Amino acid sequence: MAMARSKKNQAIKTVGFYTGLIGLLTISLFPFFIMLMTSFKSTEEAVSTSPTLFPKEWTFKHFIDIFNPDIFPFLSYFKNSLVVSLTASGLAVLIAIFGAYALSRLKFMGRTTINASFYTVYMFSGILLVVPLFKIISGLGLYNTKTALIITMIVQTLPTAIFMLKSYFDTIPEDLEEAASIDGLNRIQIIFKIIIPLSLSGIISVFVYSFMVAWNDYLFASIFLSDSLNFTLPIGLNTLFSTPDYVWGRMMAASLITALPVVIMYSISDYFIKGGATEGGVKG
Repeated sequence: MAMARSKKNQAIKTVGFYTGLIGLLTISLFPFFIMLMTSFKSTEEAVSTSPTLFPKEWTFKHFIDIFNPDIFPFLSYFKNSLVVSLTASGLAVLIAIFGAYALSRLKFMGRTTINASFYTVYMFSGILLVVPLFKIISGLGLYNTKTALIITMIVQTLPTAIFMLKSYFDTIPEDLEEAASIDGLNRIQIIFKIIIPLSLSGIISVFVYSFMVAWNDYLFASIFLSDSLNFTLPIGLNTLFSTPDYVWGRMMAASLITALPVVIMYSISDYFIKGGATEGGVKG
């Protein structure tokens, strides 16, 4: 009797859990569903006073229009965003690996203070960095260049990247490095042959985080870029609002495609973290 009651309670908890999960997912994904449906609606139906959940007549016109350079230079903005995001993420991860290793393994004066200072980063908004960064970028003659945005994104993501990787490096036994040192490896070789292979999942997570921040950035791109040839996608989408070519369906189509790289990055990182890409380092 007690066992039957226990199974019944467990079944109720399971049903309640999945019901709540489905409800949460529905609420979270509903705006994206509306965006998707709107992107397939005609211009008239998208702004109709009698809204419909699904398009009465499906159309791919908006997706075709955003790839028309005369309407919206999507590919140009996409290339700029990709260059900035990949370069900034790659450099941030590379610098963070060495910085995190130094804070995790080396003993030097001020290490505790530096470690504690990373927590203060979360106390301030990125808007506070605008003025000093603008003065630095202008002084270097880099205003209105993709290089300025890359430097800014590195500054934005590096503290968190170092903090995340240091926490990951702290979990790696130092005995492995001592054994490698006895075998004749120096610090640099230990980092590339021991630390990085064992930390691939953490490194990939940091890269995805940095990529997401750089890809979605609007604040710094709107300040440091003034030439439309250098615009990234968030700025390009904003300019589309101010043009005669602005329609809801076109905006939704452009927004959905803009979000795809981040979704793809998360999918790839999930594959490498859960798949066999990290097994070689653990077994070695």
